[in-house]
Amino acid sequence: EKDRRIRFENAPRFGLVGKPLEMTYRVLGTNNEAGSVDVRVSVNGEQVSVESATIGQAMPLQVTIPGAGRNIVELAIDPEPYELTDTNNRAIALIDGIRENLRVLLVSGEPHAGERTWRNLLKSDASVDLVHFTILRPPEKQDGTPINELSLIAFPTRELFVEKIKDFDLIIFDRYQHRDVLPILYYDYIAEYVEKGGALLIAAGPEYAGESSIARTPLMSALPAMPTGEVVDKAFYPRLTELGQRHPVTRGLDGSATEPPHWSRWFRTIGVENPEGEAVMKGADDRPLLLLDRKGEGRVGMFLSDQGWLWARGFEGGGPHVQLYRRIAHWLMKEPELEEERLTADGRGMMLEIRRQTMSDDPGPAQIITPSGKAMTVKLERAEPGVFLGSIETSEIGLYQVGNGDLKALAHVGPVNAPEFTDVVSTENRLKAPAEATGGSVRRLAQSSALGNLTGGVTLPSVVPVRSTGAAAGNDWIGLRTTDDSVLKAVSRVPLFGGFLGLGLLLLALGSMWYREGR
Repeated sequence: EKDRRIRFENAPRFGLVGKPLEMTYRVLGTNNEAGSVDVRVSVNGEQVSVESATIGQAMPLQVTIPGAGRNIVELAIDPEPYELTDTNNRAIALIDGIRENLRVLLVSGEPHAGERTWRNLLKSDASVDLVHFTILRPPEKQDGTPINELSLIAFPTRELFVEKIKDFDLIIFDRYQHRDVLPILYYDYIAEYVEKGGALLIAAGPEYAGESSIARTPLMSALPAMPTGEVVDKAFYPRLTELGQRHPVTRGLDGSATEPPHWSRWFRTIGVENPEGEAVMKGADDRPLLLLDRKGEGRVGMFLSDQGWLWARGFEGGGPHVQLYRRIAHWLMKEPELEEERLTADGRGMMLEIRRQTMSDDPGPAQIITPSGKAMTVKLERAEPGVFLGSIETSEIGLYQVGNGDLKALAHVGPVNAPEFTDVVSTENRLKAPAEATGGSVRRLAQSSALGNLTGGVTLPSVVPVRSTGAAAGNDWIGLRTTDDSVLKAVSRVPLFGGFLGLGLLLLALGSMWYREGR
């Protein structure tokens, strides 16, 4: 018997996205096998390297976690001829990718009632490092206050918007208007930051429609809509658009299922023209209220009202401001769970479950490739707007490839690194010590051609009962000790419905039934 197998010695459950993760593994053989073997390393189904491993020694491994959420690291070696099984020639590690703290820059253009809403939300998120500036005293304001009596610090514009702008995952302008605080060239840097993968959120107020609007700066190339100059002061219930009912940012928002929605009214909408991207919420007169757009490799969001703080203050019962604001921020920072088009698969027991997020009405069936290479399809059923589910019961253990359109996903079905395959070579050593300590023995069935027709090619020792004090093993026999805890004296059997007794019982039952029916 021989078998070669691979296993993880140290495999952390979590790893930082984009950072190297240290792991160790070992390749084991039978009969003190020596030498080296090539190990193929794959992350999420894509081979990333081929490592040379010394058999029997713990080997270091360094992999980079590509994305947040579930990641699958697989090690594989080629099977040997006449191996007992090749199931243990692969080892799987499931690693959850987590991001380092996200850095957010919040710039409030002026103090207003909702200024602290964004700040409180972002400060309450342990995964966010917040830098917040409020422009309380613009440079053009001259009130005669001596410089040494000012308690405000200078706004580090060059450091934030030139030197360290790439370090931020999200920039928020909360009711900000163009002043001399930011040089006009810096708006071009912000637009370039978005094009190269950054995230920008505009929480617009009346100043967005005025003469000092940031839409009149080079930042306009990154904005999803230009102002019309109109500010609509009219009570309305924020509502989800048809796209908003399917979009992960607003889908299933608490209180949105009723008409009117089960949240408070707002009283101001900023007018815009030619909106781009996706309008997922609408305000007064069905005007766009929340726009989400992609610009180059980055993302931009625009809130066309400054009255979200009414929900935070509990006006008319308030609303889901925490849920909505947090989803907006994490969508802008490319959280995988909030992607409009997303395909995920997961194994639960021997069931493969598939989840498809999409903005379309029907994504079509999912294509599946089993570990053995067999192809099949699974129909995806609509579970809620924008979400389709499918499942299939499987019989193979291993990695399944799932595809739908241009999206692909991997899922491991069955036990990960099943313990029954960790060492399949038969051995007498595990039971030999306790068996000999109790007077017994462990025997390997020897091959024999003489008894092949009777015993299938093996010689079986005789099995005999022995007293509790006697030896339980010999050269060609093994014994089963009798304990005399119980003694069987005799067995008696009596037919219940035999003869006249059975006939009498049958007639009694029939008579009883006839008597009851007759009454």
